[in-house]
Amino acid sequence: MKTYETLSVFPEFFEPYMSSSIMGRARSRNLFSFSAYNLRDWTHDRHNTVDDAPFGGGQGMLMKPEPIFEAVEDIQTRSDTPAHVVFFSPVGAPFTQRTAERLSQEDRILFVCGRYEGMDERVYTLADEVISLGDFVLTGGELPALCVIDALVRLIPGALGDEMSARDESFSEGLLEYEQYTRPAIFRGMAVPDVLLSGDHKAVDEWRLASAIERTKRFRPDLYQAYLEGGDHGQASTSQR
Repeated sequence: MKTYETLSVFPEFFEPYMSSSIMGRARSRNLFSFSAYNLRDWTHDRHNTVDDAPFGGGQGMLMKPEPIFEAVEDIQTRSDTPAHVVFFSPVGAPFTQRTAERLSQEDRILFVCGRYEGMDERVYTLADEVISLGDFVLTGGELPALCVIDALVRLIPGALGDEMSARDESFSEGLLEYEQYTRPAIFRGMAVPDVLLSGDHKAVDEWRLASAIERTKRFRPDLYQAYLEGGDHGQASTSQR
């Protein structure tokens, strides 16, 4: 069973999402376990302080190193399986589907979620890797952690119910997913492609590949170029579904 853990000053952020939909069903079937730790539990002052002003001045506050070090070291002792420790930062490597596939091989992952203006640089010595969701700024690391956990849980065999679902999604083969349609066959003058109604599975498969290539060319020319060159086809940050 996979184990995912988060360390945050807002541990209550995670439970509603982790108990819902695919995450909740997979968790209830013991396909993975999840624990959210409160960083303030490793503070030693009456105000449970986790931040302080940066040396050299500047705006905002930085997360202090002491509680983060104590927390990570303590959490590591709570299982015989060492946790792969992941931090989030704009300096990190971009998160892609290929990253998700690699991380899905880890049995236990601890995600350390920052807040405020950032963290004392020394805490990154605890990290096995640092990840970025993209070139934008968020209030904290909780949302990135949820995004990554969501991507990982979808790769656990049985989590989606249909073992082919994860393979058919965007980026699994370096392309965006093909167009999809459901009833009614005609809606406001827009008809579902005839091939999808034909019952010819070979023709449907061929159409889906052509559709995936065309959508990638139109919406993500960078991915399309990588596909043509036979390079790294997994470099994208989120699924379109």
